[in-house]
Amino acid sequence: MARRHIPQRTCVGCRQVQAKREMIRIVRTPEGRVEIDPTGKKSGRGAYLHPRRSCWERALKDGRLEYALRIEALREEDRMALVAYASTLPEDEA
Repeated sequence: MARRHIPQRTCVGCRQVQAKREMIRIVRTPEGRVEIDPTGKKSGRGAYLHPRRSCWERALKDGRLEYALRIEALREEDRMALVAYASTLPEDEA
């Protein structure tokens, strides 16, 4: 029996490739808002991050998220929501 295809995505923060289901999708909606997409099904331009605080901090600090989402800059309320979510994540996986 053939193996089932597992979609792979690259983390915007650390550039490591991992299974899509193990990552968190950030989406730029058609209205221009940047949101966390837990289902992975919202329409818009998406970027993926590991569920680790270090990846989120790097992506937000270095402008990698803006580049991946093809936007000039994150709106302040979007940035604050992402930072608040990142603060709930573990620092690193054991």
